[in-house]
Amino acid sequence: MQKSKILWADDEIDLLKPHILFLQQKGYDIITVNSGVDAIDLVEDQNFDVIFLDEMMPGMTGLETLQQIKMIKPQIPVVMITKSEEEHIMDDAIGGQIADYLIKPINPNQILLSVKKILQNKQLISERTNLSYRQDFMNISMACDDASTHQEWTDIYKRLTYWELEIDKTENKSMQEVLETQKTEANSTFAKFIKTNYLDWINDSRSEAPLLSHKLMREKVFPMLKEGKPLFFVVIDNLRLDQWEILKPLVSPYFNMQEESTYFSILPTTTAYARNSLFSGLMPSEMARFHPELWEGEDSDEGKNNKEEEFLAENLHRNRLNIKFSYHKILQAYQGKAVLDQLHNLLNNDLNVLVYNFVDMISHARTDMKMIRELAPNESAYRSLTKSWFEHSSLFELFKKINDLGAEVIVTTDHGTKRVHKPYKIIGDKTVTTNLRYKQGKNLNYESGKVFEVLKPEDAKLPKFNVSTSYVFAVEDYFFAYPNNYNYYVNYYKDTFQHGGVSLEEMIVPFVHLVPKNI
Repeated sequence: MQKSKILWADDEIDLLKPHILFLQQKGYDIITVNSGVDAIDLVEDQNFDVIFLDEMMPGMTGLETLQQIKMIKPQIPVVMITKSEEEHIMDDAIGGQIADYLIKPINPNQILLSVKKILQNKQLISERTNLSYRQDFMNISMACDDASTHQEWTDIYKRLTYWELEIDKTENKSMQEVLETQKTEANSTFAKFIKTNYLDWINDSRSEAPLLSHKLMREKVFPMLKEGKPLFFVVIDNLRLDQWEILKPLVSPYFNMQEESTYFSILPTTTAYARNSLFSGLMPSEMARFHPELWEGEDSDEGKNNKEEEFLAENLHRNRLNIKFSYHKILQAYQGKAVLDQLHNLLNNDLNVLVYNFVDMISHARTDMKMIRELAPNESAYRSLTKSWFEHSSLFELFKKINDLGAEVIVTTDHGTKRVHKPYKIIGDKTVTTNLRYKQGKNLNYESGKVFEVLKPEDAKLPKFNVSTSYVFAVEDYFFAYPNNYNYYVNYYKDTFQHGGVSLEEMIVPFVHLVPKNI
């Protein structure tokens, strides 16, 4: 194994021989110089893994040397060592993108710790993460076997998401396949849990039901409305828990997380059903019955989410909330910019609802466009694409401005999405829905087993379009495929992100209350 090579620049380098010998005994190759000029000459000619730089050298100072080194080889980590504790020196060093900052007198273990932190950080994190997950693996498996409540399943999903993100940070990802297998098994058991309990949640007020889509605004959003204080309600379509977790570090410098929780999306976990239910405060069959002028059925060619603002208005009226509100759906960049331009006008409203469809667009584009699938070949890259969008989006700019203005924000979604791999044959007539994770129609023919069947739509408070209408939901990572052109169909949709069915990722979704730090 090749030794790590360290350059140490200090005008009193002879006094540091005990430290240098200590590092050499630990297996590091140490090159020493007495000035910043000599350090720069060596950096131009040689490669180093780490550079230790004394700040108080005569002639060219450590900070000046740092600036030159970063221009020549910006990727080399530099540790600044100084006798001074003056804050401006520390600020300049940090601004110069140092890897660490040590104040004299230093001891050998300090130096060793700094080197390990820089050179072996990823390796040590990988080893610790893999060991910790192995230790927790059996606990999670036992929790899945014993889970009997929605809260227990929420806790399991959060733990699996935590480990997924932690393992994603490791270099060798040796435990990733094990985790994916455990997630598959968890989703299989979760599907059985949903089959046993979902209809009771919908129909029995005494059942231990989770917070569902149609109750979210009444129980979580409306109580936060305060006179004279605008509330921003942001719905990011298709946002999963893991995607929120990678956006959170970007948001946290501006907001405190007053509440981080989850709720359960209703079935089908699609925009047409779950998001309409969220805004209307009604289940789909109730929307169809009470507001036929707003509800678009499966047999309609019209867009299924063109009446969200009207459903929200009806919901506010039903809850006797005579407030001023706005509704904006952002599908394209110019619409996001328009919201930013009128932000000060929005502060006059009690409630501002903003629906951002970009994450949903990513999942659809990944199915239809080879280039997007190349950009996001796996879950990790899919999260990264979501993060990249958010970092450069008008929504992130909006969050920053809302923080400056001192307003509160709720971030949530209507449902998540599931990466599907396994086809499940189904036969139906031309009126059957085209969604890959659920089917609604008459004369559905399929092999019973790896599905959740709702033979009486009224039991799930779903619209019934004719006497023999039924609903079938895919579970785990299955997707429905027709026998006609079966191989083409399977190859086209395998390994795509879909929604509409039963899975932890689709049903358990984030709800976050943000309070600005600038208040």
